[in-house]
Amino acid sequence: MERIERIKQMEACLEYASAAVKELSVALEKYEEAREAIRTLDKYLGSRQWKQDCKADEEGKLPKELKRGVLSEDGIWNVLEESRRLDEIIKGNAQ
Repeated sequence: MERIERIKQMEACLEYASAAVKELSVALEKYEEAREAIRTLDKYLGSRQWKQDCKADEEGKLPKELKRGVLSEDGIWNVLEESRRLDEIIKGNAQ
């Protein structure tokens, strides 16, 4: 019976690991596709255009229903910092 239990346990490990590897693979592919958007946000944050957009918001010149998370410095900054952290993890694991 010990052998049967071990095989069941290893089968459960295989199923769990297989699902996790597939999920991570999909997430990494999606992250790779998002790199251009991340670079675009990096250029936008603090740019003259971003400052003008923020000023327009402060002056009430933007529609109230317009989403404006990009005008929050912290919103973009947090994404950029997390992206840098992930890049370091990816680089560290690739070596």
